[in-house]
Amino acid sequence: MTTPSQNSADEKGRPRFFYGWIMLGVAFTGMFVSGPGQSFTISVFKPPILKEFGISDTSISSAYGLGTLTAAFGLSYVGILIDRYGVRRVMASVAFLLGASAMLFSTIGNLFGLYVGFTAIRIFGQGSMMLVSNNLASQWFVRRRGLAMSIVGLGFAVGTAAFPPAIQWLIGHQGWRATWVWLGGFTWVLMIPLALLLVRNRPGDMGLLPDGAEPRAGKESQPVTDEADDAALEAESWPVAMALRTRQFWIMAVAMSIPSMLITGMVFHQISYFEEIGLGAQTAANVFTYSGFSMVASGLFFGYLFDRFPTRYVVALGQLVMTVAMLAMWIASTPLLASAYGLVFGVAQGAMITMGGYVWPAYFGRKYLGAVQGAAMTAVIVGASLGPLPFGIAFDLLGSYGEALLALAALPIVAAVVVALTPPPVKKG
Repeated sequence: MTTPSQNSADEKGRPRFFYGWIMLGVAFTGMFVSGPGQSFTISVFKPPILKEFGISDTSISSAYGLGTLTAAFGLSYVGILIDRYGVRRVMASVAFLLGASAMLFSTIGNLFGLYVGFTAIRIFGQGSMMLVSNNLASQWFVRRRGLAMSIVGLGFAVGTAAFPPAIQWLIGHQGWRATWVWLGGFTWVLMIPLALLLVRNRPGDMGLLPDGAEPRAGKESQPVTDEADDAALEAESWPVAMALRTRQFWIMAVAMSIPSMLITGMVFHQISYFEEIGLGAQTAANVFTYSGFSMVASGLFFGYLFDRFPTRYVVALGQLVMTVAMLAMWIASTPLLASAYGLVFGVAQGAMITMGGYVWPAYFGRKYLGAVQGAAMTAVIVGASLGPLPFGIAFDLLGSYGEALLALAALPIVAAVVVALTPPPVKKG
């Protein structure tokens, strides 16, 4: 009798369905459900909150940035929990806490409350839910990891396209506080059952191999795919302390924190930016939809590139697209140009989401991936926490966001050059 670990086909020779595709579906949904904690959602709430609370752009930007920064330092612990208890338990817990945080956000009444609320939805939405989703897909796919990460990133793209216009409509009909309650309930209903009923932490838990492959004697240059071979898995994997001692970890972490910072700042102020130049809140919200559409194509394209070309060159290309997106936003003075900006910005976001899931297992293996990804996500979200503030200060001091866009557009170019010149790490011993 054959077992799943012995053969990937049934008794008649037909390919057996690989359970990893279900895991990709769950990871896709997890990325989508992270929406309440993403900047594209918060940006829609920003104008009504500013109006009700009577605070400045710098004040809400500072609260958001500080909340994001506080959230970043919990992600290393979340990564350790994934390694210790598995994705299934952590994903279900994160979904519950994200939904609860969204509901509690509806009760906020002052600036300090905004800081606490931002901290909660950022750590459980933007941080932890994305972390567990990327980790799940990375465990089930190795040879086709680029494709897998691009599919997972589509969840973020769909969220970018769907959440802002839907939330804009809900706020208009029920107010911003009731909208948060709806978001919390939506998160619980959609994500908790999937995590508890469907998730299996690794292929080895079901007697399977990553990518649905059959066991085979791998050459030294091939990816390690046999989950049962712990010695081989150990050989490809870097404990987090070892990974943190490499310059490649920090170069990649800083490089990915730069688009994270810029995307967060641009998205957080997008509604206000387009209102400032006279395009209106609904037009600004619709730009997110255009970004979501192009993010789908971009994620698939960058996944294809990652599976076929050296990682560092693909990451460098994504950095350059980020600069193009910033310049596109700077010239977006009409609805047509705003739509074009949305498309280019979606390409940059698709590149960022795909590289965020691909780089760390490609460079440091899977066995300690939770801890490594957690440490990397901490650096990336620290970058995100810095994004809103320079735009807010530029607006309060100069009356425009444009100067901040131009001043920051050079950062991805510098990152692209450094990444392209840095070879991948080599494990010794």
